[in-house]
Amino acid sequence: MSDILFEIRAGVGLITLNRPKALNALTLSMIRELTATLLAWRDDAAVQAVAIRGQGKEGPFGAFCAGGDIRFFHQAALAGDPRLEDFFTEEYSLNHLIHQYPKPYVAFLDGIVMGGGMGISQGARLRVVTERTKMAMPETNIGLFPDVGGGYFLSRCPGRLGEYLALTGHMISGADAVAAGLADVFVASSDLPGWWDRLAAQGATAEPAGQAQAGQSQLALARGQIDAVFGLASVTQIVAALEADMSPWAVETVAALRKRSPLMLHVVLEQVRRGRQMSLADDLRMERDMVRHCFHLRPGAASETVEGVRALAIDKDHSPRWNPARIEEVPPELVQAFFDSPWPAHAHPLRDLR
Repeated sequence: MSDILFEIRAGVGLITLNRPKALNALTLSMIRELTATLLAWRDDAAVQAVAIRGQGKEGPFGAFCAGGDIRFFHQAALAGDPRLEDFFTEEYSLNHLIHQYPKPYVAFLDGIVMGGGMGISQGARLRVVTERTKMAMPETNIGLFPDVGGGYFLSRCPGRLGEYLALTGHMISGADAVAAGLADVFVASSDLPGWWDRLAAQGATAEPAGQAQAGQSQLALARGQIDAVFGLASVTQIVAALEADMSPWAVETVAALRKRSPLMLHVVLEQVRRGRQMSLADDLRMERDMVRHCFHLRPGAASETVEGVRALAIDKDHSPRWNPARIEEVPPELVQAFFDSPWPAHAHPLRDLR
């Protein structure tokens, strides 16, 4: 069975990610299939709209996409596999294609939506969430940063929610996603099959209509604290402010930050703040530079990302040996190195993005 299923019905291109056991994590071949199909459909007058979902373990919904295949990243980085470079270049090009897509693109974000799953959904014309949605950009947990355009779309969340979500990797609900501007409508998960079938039968006129807001957003309740703390100038100041605040929210938040890669926390704060002033294309070029540095500034097992994936997904000891070990020990020059492009502009792998 293919990892992605494609069909056209009633003028709608229907895409089902079909690796439910892997929570539909994206492989390089899946990225290539998605790109080739979306390019073909873009120029096909018979396709008027596109819809995408993830196959769940129990049925056609229940998990959208858990992101990129991090085991592949680990293996490829240690082996010097050139496909690692191709993965990120082609993934970011796909993200850009979706954001710029000239036809309505509807993403059904049921269940897990993380990392690369955000990359193939945040550019959608309509982003549909449910009570089962679990959305996050948890990359600082594996010594990476919220890529796939995260610097662009997180920085455009209200207030300082972008900094908060990028640094902590905090998982949010469907109601939170709407409040953060990362989703458009909320529907009951039990209604998704009906909406999908209506799209397949009636075409683009049957776009899902749900509530703009459903239930209380915990994120909205914490907005005052989030904006006050995550608007501070540096990660060191953010952590100091949280440690001076004995509220349960502050204690929980600083505990999460203390587990993340200290180096990447500093890099990510800089990424989000730069991304706020950038076009999507420029942000993706910056992120392509950054991800190259994640694997090459300190190659092989010395890479913060390789170590983070090892601890979480390979050895599963959940004890990453971060270097530097503490937020207060990260030198500014180490952070700035992530933003120096390894390529001249004319040779950048994403130079053609507009």
